[in-house]
Amino acid sequence: MQDIMASKKMENGIVVFWSERGEKKNESFNYGELVDMKINALDLLERPKSYKVDTAAHRLIVKK
Repeated sequence: MQDIMASKKMENGIVVFWSERGEKKNESFNYGELVDMKINALDLLERPKSYKVDTAAHRLIVKK
């Protein structure tokens, strides 16, 4: 799992960004996926560093 460094609103969802071995990576999630994962889209946009991304499972997780 990677720590999210930033997020950006897109037309039909949110794209999250993280750094992996010095390279900037990103993955997008549509609003339906966020709802299914019980992720608050506004919170993800305002506090992206409070989340982690599991790229293998295409999931977001709230940090404890």
